[in-house]
Parts: sequence; C-alpha cells; structure tokens
Amino acid sequence: MTDVEQEALVPWYRSWFGEEYLHLYPHRDQEEADRAVALVLRAIPQGHPPSGEGNAPRVLDLGCGAGRHLRAFREVGIDAVGMDLSAPLLRQARSAAPGCHRVRGDMRHLPFADGSFDLVTSFFTSFGYFDSDDEDRKVLAEVRRVLRPEGRVMLDFLNARRVRESLEPRDERRIGGKRVEQVRRLVDGGRRVEKRIRIRGEGVEEDFVERVRLYDAADLAALFDAVGLVVESRFGDYAGAPPSPSAPREILLARQG
Repeated sequence: MTDVEQEALVPWYRSWFGEEYLHLYPHRDQEEADRAVALVLRAIPQGHPPSGEGNAPRVLDLGCGAGRHLRAFREVGIDAVGMDLSAPLLRQARSAAPGCHRVRGDMRHLPFADGSFDLVTSFFTSFGYFDSDDEDRKVLAEVRRVLRPEGRVMLDFLNARRVRESLEPRDERRIGGKRVEQVRRLVDGGRRVEKRIRIRGEGVEEDFVERVRLYDAADLAALFDAVGLVVESRFGDYAGAPPSPSAPREILLARQG
C-alpha cells in the first residue's frame, strides 16, 4: 500500500497527535498559553464573563491537546472543559490541569447539548485539518450550536500569508537519540501547507504528516458568517496587536449571531 493510500484510510490527524508528537514538541510552553488565555479574557466584552452558575463549566477548549490552556484557565479561576480526539494528549492534559473535565471526541460532532457554553476557544491552529471546507464549516456550525445566546468563540489560527511567504522547506535535528527531519511544502495550489516528519533511530523508522488549510482572514470571516457567527475583533498576536501581513497569528473573536 502506498503512503497516499494509507493516508486515505487513516487521516493524518488520527495518527500524528500521539506520543511522538509529545516528544518532538516539548517546547510548547506554558507562558505562551497564559498570554493566549489572557487575551481572550481581555477581549470578551464586559457583562459576558465565561463563568457559570454553580459548578457548571461554561468554557470549552476545543482541540485542547496536552492541556496547557486548560491549566491557564484554571490559574485564573476558570475550570474549562477540554476536548480532543487524541487519547495520549488527553492523558497529558490530566497531568497539566488535574481535575479539569476532559472529553474525547470529533470536533465535527460535538457531544454537548445546544447552548452549553458561554465561550469556546480553539488555540494554536487546531482548525483546518479536514479535506473539505464543508467539514471545517461543520466545525464552526457545531461551535455555534453549543454556544449560549451572545456566547463567544475565539479562533487562534496561523497567518496564512506569512506562512506562504516564509515557509522553511526543510530542517533536521536530533531529539532523544533520534534524527528528526521535517520537510514542508505548499500543496493543493497553495491552499494547504504540508509537513512530512521522518523519525529515524535505533530500531525506529516512523513517518507522519501534518496538513492544514491556509485560510486567509477573509476566508475565515466568510466561514464564520456562513454559520451565523459575527466577527467582533481580530488580533495579530497574543499581546493583542492588530492583524498585519507580518503578524504571527490570525486570531478572531466572534459572537453567536
């Protein structure tokens, strides 16, 4: 079976976000997560705090990964619910934010009732993974469904223009006695960025792939509008700087329309 046939059977996001992912990216630091969460809480209009009645959690961190943003929320007194498809990452999240609710699931089919949350967050490009724009639109439609009236969603995405202009084709490093080669390229007519990861060591020969849709700001705004989410604010980094061609991020705050 060829690599292409194998990837068609098992989508890349089901196989990549496991133990090797955790080993390769230990530098994803807590300070960055703290700044991202602080931006969200500053950006939400007064009178719409993400705090629940009684013990009911009202914040969902979608694609929570290893839990560093859950920890950041907890440190400011908010027990967010974390959801991810990866069991290994959710186990790590249990250590990062003990006691936080964690749910395993597919973001296209959120296992929550309508109007469950005041705030849904999606940090560090946990979006644009699927083969079709319709599937990404389904994710946002599900987010809108689980938001309460006037609820907010914060989508922290990459700056597609900057990625296209500054893509590093290849790098190589050694991690824990293993040689890790990463090869990047634009595919699908520049609509996606692909990274192939080759891991080699004694008795180890593994290959993984990441593939993310490069949505420009106008594309994201159109997706939001299509599902009834109204964009209120845009930022270019976690300090709250305005968006620009050279900004590292494209961060959108929207409310349920």
